[in-house]
Amino acid sequence: MKEPFKADIEAIQRRAREKMSDGAVTGAYKADREQVIAVLNDALATEIVCVLRYRNHHFMAAGINAEPIAAEFLVHSNEEQGHADQISQRITQLGGVPNWNPEGLTTRSHAQYMNGETLGQMIRENLVAERIAIETYSEIVRWLGDDDTTTRRIIEGLLAVEEEHADDLKTMLEGLPAEVAAFAPRPKGTMRL
Repeated sequence: MKEPFKADIEAIQRRAREKMSDGAVTGAYKADREQVIAVLNDALATEIVCVLRYRNHHFMAAGINAEPIAAEFLVHSNEEQGHADQISQRITQLGGVPNWNPEGLTTRSHAQYMNGETLGQMIRENLVAERIAIETYSEIVRWLGDDDTTTRRIIEGLLAVEEEHADDLKTMLEGLPAEVAAFAPRPKGTMRL
């Protein structure tokens, strides 16, 4: 049986006044803040690359099967933008600076920016990127543990959406006619379905 909850409220109040400039970061924060900010900036780069790739695929998707898939690419792009915003907000709460600088963006990102030349390739490239995000975000959650529960919960929320995206993409790929889903490079200057 657990003992009743006890806290030294006077000590907590004193510490809260002593370091007000630390904002949301209190003595209860156990993680290495600089490392968490660095990890979050890498995750931010990943989200930005995903926004750009999905947005490009939204506009480049063409053909009889493309309309609902292009619409879903746009939905995913908007959700990835929301993830980038959440991560940026958490970085600033931790006293860091979100790195939106396009220079070096693809080297900071966990996922690659791949165009895909057919509708099937586009779906595959997005699915690969989602699977990378799922695995890296799972690792981040484990790494954070109980040292930064707020950041862990944010990443867990992003992880849940990335898993939904991966499931959506898998379903899209399965729903394509075999000749559209097939992996085949297109000749220069043409758009294959």
